[in-house]
Amino acid sequence: MPIRALRGAITVDADSRDEVLARTTELISELYARNELENDDVISILFTATSDIASVAPAVAARHLGITDAPLLCAQEMAVIGSLPLCVRLMLHIETDTPRDELRHVFLRGATVLRPDLADPDRP
Repeated sequence: MPIRALRGAITVDADSRDEVLARTTELISELYARNELENDDVISILFTATSDIASVAPAVAARHLGITDAPLLCAQEMAVIGSLPLCVRLMLHIETDTPRDELRHVFLRGATVLRPDLADPDRP
């Protein structure tokens, strides 16, 4: 089965444990829904968070969703002048027969500015 990668990002309103976990859960859930995924499809997830997020690792949300046997890694997003604050990003590696051009990446809330071309769920 082919290995593919999905991208996603979401902003949080504040750096609090509850907010980061809720928004990360929203992001992962939306990726699952748009791509008809199950936990067994996941190979690994790489999360990044901007330096203004320090209350909790976004991977905790994935563990709460039952992603317990796939490697998860969190890293700090590169500090780029003018970059989007309070943002969690992820790259989700999956096994799927879905062609690459049919995968649906997810950019939610303020993160839609990162990839406006992918923010609409009806577009590839």
